[in-house]
Amino acid sequence: MTEKNLHTLPSPCWLLEEKKLIRNLEILHDVKERSGAKVLLALKGYALWKSFDTIRPYLDGCCASGLYEAKLADETFGKEVHTYSPAYKAEEIEAIAAISHHMVFNTPSQFHRFAATAKKINPNLSLGLRINPEHSASPQEIYNPCGLYSRLGTTLKNFDDTLLPYLDGLHFHALCEQDSSALEAVLEHFESKFGSYLPQMKWINFGGGHHITRKGYDIDKLIALIKRFKAKYNVEVYLEPGEAVGWETGVLIATVLDIVHNGIDIAILDTSAEAHMPDTIIMPYRAEVRGAGEAGEKPYTYRLGGNTCLAGDIMGDYSFDKPLQIGDKIIFEDQMHYTMVKATTFNGIKLPAIAVEKSDGKIEILREFGYEDFKERLS
Repeated sequence: MTEKNLHTLPSPCWLLEEKKLIRNLEILHDVKERSGAKVLLALKGYALWKSFDTIRPYLDGCCASGLYEAKLADETFGKEVHTYSPAYKAEEIEAIAAISHHMVFNTPSQFHRFAATAKKINPNLSLGLRINPEHSASPQEIYNPCGLYSRLGTTLKNFDDTLLPYLDGLHFHALCEQDSSALEAVLEHFESKFGSYLPQMKWINFGGGHHITRKGYDIDKLIALIKRFKAKYNVEVYLEPGEAVGWETGVLIATVLDIVHNGIDIAILDTSAEAHMPDTIIMPYRAEVRGAGEAGEKPYTYRLGGNTCLAGDIMGDYSFDKPLQIGDKIIFEDQMHYTMVKATTFNGIKLPAIAVEKSDGKIEILREFGYEDFKERLS
């Protein structure tokens, strides 16, 4: 991205870098080819559907969290659609079943209520149950699907053996931004609890949270784990990365609107942590800013704040080589995953535009948002 391109883009703006996306896809495709697993795009983490033409040749389909994501996968990706929801609504079962290849239920009670109807609508539908292996090394409890009192998945104690004649597969999701060593530990617990059921299954879904495209991830171990599991149980294995697809593939570009001083220099930007980068508050984590350092590391330190009325709408304290000026661009790194899918118009703040830098260096603005987008989601 050149300085010229930076200043011709709308602000704020998400900018996907196609070359970096392809780099991640090549890694995931290599895992797919070497391990024999199937790899799905988790739409909950990355759903920029205008990039699906780039992604489609590398992956096997999408996993959806409900009707709308399933429809998006069916309409814009066109390969396998795997749908799981913590709880399905009766009025949506037929529509979901009609367009899904796999349908995974969260509990035996949901399976008993809806599986027969779903299978009647789509006889080719493969039915599964999400289980809770009761082990996770999730870095934050808010992202721990196997934590105490979790509603996600069925524990061994709550497993219903009467489902076995109708089950094609089991699904677990127990990771969050983790290496293959964490998967190895989860698999040990999974097999120790549910191993007796595995020979009856056609497929096992290892869920998401595999940080496969992160530098230093042990890909060879992942491949070995998958190959061992497939050989031992004669099942198809699925992975559902979302973050690993969008990891370090693009930025969020913002502009300094004002600079105030109240014990510290504060730069107010035309974006928002609360509305546009919510994981920086929820996780929480510190987003990297291009050219910036930790507070005090460089000569000029600023607190970067969002343009909403929320006092806690703060990106953090960063230092720069020279003083910030009104109109300066601030580039937040790695903002393609879990940003667009979670963004809101809280406080009436404008949603960032969406653009892509193509492999040839040309930039295409895919979407700009205006007042009507804010108005039409309300009533």
